[in-house]
Amino acid sequence: MPLDGATVQITLVRRSDEIDDRLWQACFPAPLEGRFWYRTLETSNLESQFEFAYGVITARGQPIGIAPCFVHNVPMSLVAPPVAAFFFNTASRVFPSAGYQRTLFLGSPCADEGTVGLVPGVALAEVVDELGAFALATAKSFDAPLVVWKDFAEHDLPALQRLTQAGGFFTIPSYPGTKATLPGKTKEDYFQALSSSHRHNLRKKLRRSRETIELETSVIAQPSDRELGEIFGLFLQTFEKGKTKFERLDRTFFERVRSLEPVRFILQREKATGELVTFMMVLRIGNRLINKFIGLDYRRAGKSYLYFRLFEAALEHAYATGATELQSGQTGYRAKIDLGHALVPLFNVSRHCNPLVNFAYRQIARGVSWKTLDSDLANYLRAHPDAESGTHGK
Repeated sequence: MPLDGATVQITLVRRSDEIDDRLWQACFPAPLEGRFWYRTLETSNLESQFEFAYGVITARGQPIGIAPCFVHNVPMSLVAPPVAAFFFNTASRVFPSAGYQRTLFLGSPCADEGTVGLVPGVALAEVVDELGAFALATAKSFDAPLVVWKDFAEHDLPALQRLTQAGGFFTIPSYPGTKATLPGKTKEDYFQALSSSHRHNLRKKLRRSRETIELETSVIAQPSDRELGEIFGLFLQTFEKGKTKFERLDRTFFERVRSLEPVRFILQREKATGELVTFMMVLRIGNRLINKFIGLDYRRAGKSYLYFRLFEAALEHAYATGATELQSGQTGYRAKIDLGHALVPLFNVSRHCNPLVNFAYRQIARGVSWKTLDSDLANYLRAHPDAESGTHGK
């Protein structure tokens, strides 16, 4: 359905249920997280962190797309290179607002890739100019001076370049996503597809883990309140260990999400005690299994290699359900690379409403790369220098 020059209009709505479910299904087909996911985020006690909104895109009087948005006060230490982050943190001691930037994002706070959902036949390039203007106007109404297209995939960059060439936006690399392609029919097929060194190291770690702790694995839907308490406790342990914290989820989120049809919880308990030592919350959408959140008991860390045991359980579940791809999200790169994940380049496309600040941010963006974002990525790139091709900000 090419637009052929038709006038594009975008209307702001504040809740996902104000949009017809048929449009959601058309614009966010599997394996994308659809209306169920956005509705859950809206009702999970996240109001103090995010303000959610949606741009409903129409042409010729017909709805043709959905652009999810949210407003968030972003800590500058999360996105700036180390030298700039030090400056912002120091300044925030005198001027607290210097430590964060109120920002309108296009995308989702809890999805691996930013997506503007469009009906089949409509391309992002046909609506990107109108979306750029919509984003700037919406940001102004929310008193957010910065606009960011969050974590958009490399295939969207040609369309988004229209904004960087004429609209004052600039591109900056984001934390890459990770995914593992699942060949064959079983876990052993996956192991055989790994490089010999990765396969040897993985088998060695799994063997040493089994010698250290015996685990029982189960995959459940709709955990009980008691089970949810155990799950949330491990989630908090892992959250506090993480270097990068964008959203902070409380138990309300897990209470809401546990009843969703695509959601399963992979649980691993110590056989001797029955104590929960790992969990992974996954979504099965289309042919993709999405690793959304994990939890590990760090009291048992070290030679127990719990993350590798949890990945093995997720791999077995993925094959058992017929998935052909396991998506594992951002950060934690060292272990994921060892486990055979590929890095998926993602990009933020940004603009500040103040031209002088926008110029300064653009200069800062030139110093951002995978190497500055994450130490594990820096170590990986020293061994694979070609892997970062095309990821620098412009």
